[in-house]
Amino acid sequence: MKLWQKSFEVNKEIEKFTVGKDREMDLMLAEHDVIGNIAHAKMLETIGLLSADELHHLSNGLLDILKEIEKGNFIIEDGVEDVHSQVELMLTRQLGDTGKKVHSGRSRNDQVLLDLKLFIRSEIKNTVFATKTLFDTLIDLSNKHKDVLMPGYTHYQIAMPSSFGLWFGAYAESLVDDMATMKAAFKIANKNPLGSAAGYGSSFPLNRTMTTELLGFDVMNYNVVYAQMGRGKTEKIVAQALANIGSTLGKMSQDICLFINQNFGFISFPDELTTGSSIMPHKKNPDVFELIRAKSNKLMALPNEIALITANLSSGYHRDMQLIKESFMPAFKELNDCIEIANYAISHIQVKQDILNDPKYKYLYSVEAVNQLVLEGASFRDAYKSVGNDIQNNTFEPTKINAIYSHEGSIGNLCNEHIVAEMNLLITNFNFEKINKSLNTLLQRESITP
Repeated sequence: MKLWQKSFEVNKEIEKFTVGKDREMDLMLAEHDVIGNIAHAKMLETIGLLSADELHHLSNGLLDILKEIEKGNFIIEDGVEDVHSQVELMLTRQLGDTGKKVHSGRSRNDQVLLDLKLFIRSEIKNTVFATKTLFDTLIDLSNKHKDVLMPGYTHYQIAMPSSFGLWFGAYAESLVDDMATMKAAFKIANKNPLGSAAGYGSSFPLNRTMTTELLGFDVMNYNVVYAQMGRGKTEKIVAQALANIGSTLGKMSQDICLFINQNFGFISFPDELTTGSSIMPHKKNPDVFELIRAKSNKLMALPNEIALITANLSSGYHRDMQLIKESFMPAFKELNDCIEIANYAISHIQVKQDILNDPKYKYLYSVEAVNQLVLEGASFRDAYKSVGNDIQNNTFEPTKINAIYSHEGSIGNLCNEHIVAEMNLLITNFNFEKINKSLNTLLQRESITP
């Protein structure tokens, strides 16, 4: 059964090729398809395309299907093309001709768009709270280890003293910026495309404002042509937000892979969080973080993949866009899995004390020596030259000055409370409560007596 089926059969090989992996991806959209159908049906009743009695049966029938989805019992049957066809088939079996009316004023194009927008909203919410959990762990570790010094590096060369407080806090603040881009992506995704039909609207007097409010969207995609043009663009923008979090995870994982190496020896993990070698009994490999690094790199490729699929397409729908779902939709779970395992592993990190007592880090204090000469009256340039000459002549003897780093964001003033406040404000501004309230109202059973 296909929503577009006419009186002829499509060649089976053509059908197999064009459907691709859509059925598997569509199972991830089933819940959202039902929710969109309920909102659409409520709107159709207000413009006279459904009676109150028909709305009652359709809404409650859809809620029954939603229950089966939540139980894990929903399938797309053999011979049924996609989730939209399956839901309509189930309604028609149950309600007869009434079930066939639910597609009035709608195209499969805006139906897919709506399902994707609802899916994206839901998945972003999951990612936001998973990220917040990791953020909280990093802030806790930053505060706990704020006085434990470690080398800072530029060009992979030792540079200046740093601290584990700075290191953990840096990745926490990086997640703040990642959350800001996620918020921007969420704003673009949280627009209602329903009613754009195939991209040119409908001659029915659809009430798009009503479905926008029922589904808890901020606004609608007003221009119906742009609603369709937004497919692919929305996914690309959201994918970039996912990639930004992936970039933070990947860089942190690379640091961990370096710092756990015996040549650094800054950190360690319990044996059960590392893996061994089949030939070398001494090995404790950071496989978890190597895989996070690889998966993060894969996520960072996703926006470019979507951009290339949609490049140079004219306005209007093209089947090319179907392929985006295969890479884009699973990306949320892959990222969330990385976030969750990173949070679990890093919460067990073991930090080495007194790292800077090793003589090989003596040049970390060269800047402190320069600054001391400046405090004693020398110009910075003369002080820099003097210390440089000592280093070149191998006569530099570091004085481990207990330097006071007091400015904002330095070793002695991490400003973690400001970073936390910024993250909390960002999450509040997603306004997930509004969406939850709208959907809870929408999914109440129709109480009209048939």
